[in-house]
Parts: sequence; structure tokens; C-alpha cells
Amino acid sequence: MGTIAFETIPPLIKDGPQAEHESIKRIKDLLIRTNLYGRINSILIPHMIEEDGDRPLPFEPRSDILNISSSWSRELQSSSIVTQVTPFSTVTDLKQRLESLRAQGVKRCVYVGVPRVWNKQDVIGPYPDQALTIFNQIIPYAGCVLIPTRPDENKRFLSKIGKGADFALTQLLYSDYITTFLKSFSHKSPKPEILLSFGYVPKIESRIGLIKWLIKDNSKLVKYEMDLVEKLATLPFKQKLSTLLDLYKRIIDGIIDLDFPVGIHFECPYGPSQPALETFNEMLDYWSPP
Repeated sequence: MGTIAFETIPPLIKDGPQAEHESIKRIKDLLIRTNLYGRINSILIPHMIEEDGDRPLPFEPRSDILNISSSWSRELQSSSIVTQVTPFSTVTDLKQRLESLRAQGVKRCVYVGVPRVWNKQDVIGPYPDQALTIFNQIIPYAGCVLIPTRPDENKRFLSKIGKGADFALTQLLYSDYITTFLKSFSHKSPKPEILLSFGYVPKIESRIGLIKWLIKDNSKLVKYEMDLVEKLATLPFKQKLSTLLDLYKRIIDGIIDLDFPVGIHFECPYGPSQPALETFNEMLDYWSPP
């Protein structure tokens, strides 16, 4: 079965143990109300670290994925995908952590590298391409991040495939450039599963700018995507849904014949909401992974 993943961030530690239960209950209720419960087959939980002092929303410590991945997976009747930042932990610590996740039933892990701003002396562990090789006997399916608009991403992606990446999680997509990017790999093998990431843009983005911060860059391609994000934030719901659905259709129609296994990843950077999940449900009505 192809992956249909929904990403949700862990609750704040300061809110106490009860927040974990309340958070997953709210997500489950939203999935049921929007007909996504049962269609979503994977829950993606990110490993979050403090990064970049210019983050629009302040970073606050959140529950460790070690403590919630198995219970959330059971509650949503989904398999777990986790992300793990690797450069700031030793190989020994990462090995123990991944072994604990595997013991809890986690079979897929996306290895994530350094943030945009970082101190060289803080790097004490492997970069993602190294982690793919070091930990390939612990977690059965290894994933990497794919940012199609990043300079030299072709080389990065080929290197990660060569190191054994079974799947790739794209950056949030606000243009169909991913289709152009993947066409250059259509003749190569092996082909990892590509998890296409789609994110809802609520009105608050106009004021906060979190999505623009998440995928900021100076390239013309990113500028075009950021223009769409700004536009989406101002649109009423029906127009927003129509615009995001049109983008989804263009990406799916452009990628479906390239012989890559394709999965879908949904994200709500400001937190789950009914309009966001209704939009995701409409997308799946157009096309779902076989």
C-alpha cells in the first residue's frame, strides 16, 4: 500500500502528560469528521530541535517521539514514521535511540541534517548520508529529505539513493517544479518512494510567516513559491481549496508516469484544523496512492 502520511508535532512538555492524550484525541476526531480516518495509514512525528534565532514562532521543548510514537500509532491505527536529526548526537546515542524506536515498532525513519544556521563545533554525529549507511541494520526503511529547489540537490539526492535511502520526504510543495526535478532521474534505478508534501496555508500565515520561514531561499523558484504562499493566506476557503487542489493535480499528473513509487504527506504547520483536513480529503479524492 502506498503511503498516506499525516504529520503532527508532539505536545509541549510544559502542558503535562494530559496534553498528549488531548492532542491525539483532537486529531482523531478531526480525521473522523473529515473522512480521513482510515485513509491516513501513517503518522509522521518529527524530532524537533531548537534552530535559527529568526524563527517566527519561538521554539518550546516538546515531548520526545520515543514517548509517544507507539501510543499515537495505536490510537490512529497507523504505522509510524519518525524524523531524526543526526549531526548533534553521537553515533552511540543515536544507535541506542533508534534501537528503542525499533523496539516500539517504528520501521521508517527520515534522517535530517543541520539547520540553516549552526556552529561547526556542535556537530558530533553523522550527517544524513552517513546515517543511512551506519544505521541500515536497525531501522528497516531509511528516508531522506528532498528539497528540489535547493542548489546541487541532484547530487545530494543521488548520493542518498546510493547510500540506501528507501524513500524521500519532500519539502512543502508550492509549485510543480518537483515534476521537472524528478524527470532527470526517471531513467535511473533504484527509485525510492517519493512522499510528496502538501501543506495548508491558513490566514495567520500573513501575520506570522512560518511557512515562508520554513522554506526560505534566495532562488527565483522559491520566490515564485513564496508568492503563492502569500496569495493563499489571503484567499477565502473555497478559493484556497481550489488553488491547492489545482496544484495537487498538476503535480500528480506530472509525476505519475515517471515510474517512481509515490506517497503523500500532509502537514499543518500551524496545527491541524478542519479546513486543512477537508482540503487534504479533496486531494485524495482526486488521486490516492495505489
